[in-house]
Amino acid sequence: MKHNRQKALARLKRIEGQVRGIQKMLEEDRYCVDVLTQTMAVRSALRGVERIILQDHADACIEHAIAHQDAEDQRQKFRELIDILNKFGS
Repeated sequence: MKHNRQKALARLKRIEGQVRGIQKMLEEDRYCVDVLTQTMAVRSALRGVERIILQDHADACIEHAIAHQDAEDQRQKFRELIDILNKFGS
């Protein structure tokens, strides 16, 4: 789990650099299509971070609830997972 969090943090730092690059592109009045291409790349990169964190949630939180056979915790974690997956697809 810690490895995945480090991986997510590294990706977020790269995304931060991409966003600064987009800001610079706008300041330099760069071609709109080029700017939009970069914003799409940032959104794609953020989805990658979301997948890493979602995997951590499944591996740690949900797996823990299942292993400890706490039925209410299992239901709660499952509902959380469904809710976030519904938002993830939006």
